[in-house]
Amino acid sequence: MPTHQRIDVSKVGDVTVVRFNDRKILDEAKIIQFGTELFSLVDLDNRKSILLNFDGVEFLSSAALGKLITLDRKVKSHKGRLKMSNIRREIYDVFQVTKLNKVFDIHDAEAEALSAF
Repeated sequence: MPTHQRIDVSKVGDVTVVRFNDRKILDEAKIIQFGTELFSLVDLDNRKSILLNFDGVEFLSSAALGKLITLDRKVKSHKGRLKMSNIRREIYDVFQVTKLNKVFDIHDAEAEALSAF
């Protein structure tokens, strides 16, 4: 399994659970690396069920949101499913304003998201 710097990857049954190593996902170089690591889960590892757990993430830039939208498209094009959990209220508010809460399958807790697969 490849070593990731921006994300922590584990498996719960058939679901790949991703946690983020950065509390603030703002820096452009880190966002590019973050995107590459996320995309490799689909493109290289052929992961079909991915849960992004945002526990501990305090800030997410618009560029990071763009990577999440691209990831969602990649997962769907591989006939997989992407879910998200543990999103702070401040970040969720951005998802609502941008209508991304309608695009992404968002759950309050990891256990709830896992049971939705």
